[in-house]
Amino acid sequence: MNEMPERTFDVGIAEQHAVTFSAGLATQGKVPFCNIYSSFMQRAYDQVIHDVALQNLNVVFCLDRGGLVGADGATHHGAYDIAYFRCIPNMIVSAPMNESELRNLMFTAQLPNQGPFSIRYPRGSGVMTEWKTPLEEIPIGVGRKLRDGDNIAILSIGHPGNFVLKAQEHFIKEGLSIAHYDMRFVKPLDEKLLHNVFKKFSNIITLEDGCLLGGFGSAILEFVSTNNYSASVTRLGIPDKFIHHGTQDELHRECNYDTKSVIKTVHKILEKKLVSQIG
Repeated sequence: MNEMPERTFDVGIAEQHAVTFSAGLATQGKVPFCNIYSSFMQRAYDQVIHDVALQNLNVVFCLDRGGLVGADGATHHGAYDIAYFRCIPNMIVSAPMNESELRNLMFTAQLPNQGPFSIRYPRGSGVMTEWKTPLEEIPIGVGRKLRDGDNIAILSIGHPGNFVLKAQEHFIKEGLSIAHYDMRFVKPLDEKLLHNVFKKFSNIITLEDGCLLGGFGSAILEFVSTNNYSASVTRLGIPDKFIHHGTQDELHRECNYDTKSVIKTVHKILEKKLVSQIG
């Protein structure tokens, strides 16, 4: 606000007004970045639908504290935004894995005629020391392959992809060939990438820092059903219950989608495959 006072507006604790105000700015050709905690965006859900999405306005929703936030507890966990945004027509739903991807998604979102654009990112520390990377446009609905593999494919969205990067250190030592794809977008999904994945792998793991019901993993299951694939999909994320206080690391572990949980899930699937082959 000190550096750009003419371009920054603090509307206080008034999420509904923030969204409608952003919609008004968008009707005048501006590209507002509407910055609200994921958990508090719930209060402005009606305005998102009626004032922004219905008119297909280019409002960028920057959802801070997406996922489990730690000690603030159940009232502040951003568990539901993937599920409640991906069902809205015209809405783009994205999540960056690191600071560079966040910069690029923000750059992409302000380009002309993008429509409603959601970018969710977590509370806490970053993962890059040199984060001031060149700005690049990311094609809407395009994911990226971070590691090829043959045994199992892991599809991640957002910062939990970094849990997979750590798990890969163990997989490499064990001689396991685990593919990893950072999807970037929950809506639209990268269907070209997904077709390639499901034609190659019979076992898929999805990983998200959001509710399992209606979330990213559910979107993948819908793709599987629509396209008649028979692969087994194991979903890791926030279970169907309210999560209470604890550090983020403790809560990720409690909800079974931290690095150790990824490793454990891969081992369990491979053991099951081995038993079925022997049998």
